[in-house]
Amino acid sequence: MTSLFDENGKNIPCTVIEAGPCVVTQVRTKEVDGYEALQLGFDDKAERHANKAESGHAKKAGTAPKKKVIEFQDFEGEYKLGDTVTVEQFAAGEFVDVSGTSKGKGFQGVVKRHGFGGVGQATHGQHNRLRAPGSIGAASYPARVFKGMRMAGQMGAERVTVQNLKVLKVVPEKNLLVVKGCVPGHKNAYVIIQK
Repeated sequence: MTSLFDENGKNIPCTVIEAGPCVVTQVRTKEVDGYEALQLGFDDKAERHANKAESGHAKKAGTAPKKKVIEFQDFEGEYKLGDTVTVEQFAAGEFVDVSGTSKGKGFQGVVKRHGFGGVGQATHGQHNRLRAPGSIGAASYPARVFKGMRMAGQMGAERVTVQNLKVLKVVPEKNLLVVKGCVPGHKNAYVIIQK
């Protein structure tokens, strides 16, 4: 993340995303595939790291194999195999949705994972139970723990979509998109941008 100053001198937190160029690696049609979609590939992969299926698929589009290939079912305009989609389709001031995989946090307790308060003070023989979840079950009826109970467990590393991020700036010569706020994932992670 970084920040920009607007015309009023206000500091705005923002994220810089490299959004292209993306190559159309396949155009799915209703007649052949049963649905309409546009498959885009991003970030070249070395030929020696690609298997034969990836190499053949990219060769049809006349490009190098790609590290990330995504299908979009909602798209505007007519595209054909081998076309390039750039950041120029976005304009400053419009809003986009950004999807990605959030940072993995590993196994976390209830205070970090669900925001439990823990025990307010360390008196009355608490010892090491300050961040414990407390009671989770009922009595002899229902004699079980209900499904969906908020407990400790794996946190993060899941699909997250941040909606309505404002596009602050478009830099077409470097294929950069500057959006207001933060996007899911670690540095250099792949994200999907949709209007």
